[in-house]
Amino acid sequence: MNATISNNGLPNFNPVPGNNGNGPAPAATAQPDSGGSLPRADDQVKLTDSARALQAATHSTESAAVIDPQRVAQLRQALADGSYQVNPGHIADRMLALDRQIGGTGKA
Repeated sequence: MNATISNNGLPNFNPVPGNNGNGPAPAATAQPDSGGSLPRADDQVKLTDSARALQAATHSTESAAVIDPQRVAQLRQALADGSYQVNPGHIADRMLALDRQIGGTGKA
């Protein structure tokens, strides 16, 4: 069965002869068709508020992911000698805050 799919104004990509589609993708060069155009220097990208929030969350997560080796050593020692204390109230508060964030009812 053969089907024709229009490119909807996207650039045409020339297939590499002898490539049957199995294996790594070859490098392709974009050739504008009669209705297409190449990017210009004055092209702009506008991000939505959601995209900005996602970008900000990603950056804050990256900076917050720093591991403190001294704190890790303290926790290991406390676990090893049995002095680590679990605070169920604190755990419950954090779980409720996470539920509010996931549920979309605002920040905790």
